[in-house]
Amino acid sequence: MLTHITPVILTYNEAPNLDRTLQSLTWAKRIVVIDSGSTDETLAILQRYPQVDVLTRLFDTHANQWNFGLQQVQTDWVLSLDADYQLTAELVAEMATLPISTAIAAYYARFKYCVFGQPLRATLLPPRAVLFRRDRAAYFDDGHTQQLQVNGPTSELLAYIHHDDRKPLNRWLWAQDRYAILEAQKLQATPTEKLSLGDRLRQRKVIAPFVVLFYCLILHRGILDGRAGWYYAFQRVLAEVLLSLHLLKA
Repeated sequence: MLTHITPVILTYNEAPNLDRTLQSLTWAKRIVVIDSGSTDETLAILQRYPQVDVLTRLFDTHANQWNFGLQQVQTDWVLSLDADYQLTAELVAEMATLPISTAIAAYYARFKYCVFGQPLRATLLPPRAVLFRRDRAAYFDDGHTQQLQVNGPTSELLAYIHHDDRKPLNRWLWAQDRYAILEAQKLQATPTEKLSLGDRLRQRKVIAPFVVLFYCLILHRGILDGRAGWYYAFQRVLAEVLLSLHLLKA
């Protein structure tokens, strides 16, 4: 299966993460990278990998960026990755055993969130469709992120992907503020009955940060992860506080 897969990655100033992601993709014959105009060492890092094809596209929305990337793929299967995702050796081995001809249109992967390089016991990250047939899937925007619409049955991979973002805290804060603006717009424009339970809690403005703190530290046992667990919990609480501030302002 591996020879029938093309990884696609979006980048914008991802120098702290990109090397580790690309090192987990040495098996790929071709890697498509859609860059949004990086000004750090991202492009220099990409040039070290001969199988990488870099295209520059001015960013407008995540869905448009991803769909543009899909148009550059020539294989039947796409592996959709953020620049801070690292494939585990177990996941690469599992993908190698997948049948090329199958009714499955997409495979979901689970994540282990890493803080300071340390995998946490549990996170808020849901499984995501990362491996899919190019001609049976397309992205659409959903708040600050994107969702993949798949035409056909799906399955789930057993191995994990590591989500290991090591960009500076000030860059994380900048991104979270942008995300919170888009999420606030989504929550205001969507009828309550069409929202998930989590988004309904966010609509209440003051509840979500406290729920997330309890969920991360107690229910998901993040307190047992020590410093990394506290850091992750406070990150998620701060993201919810930013969203609440934008909702209160609106």
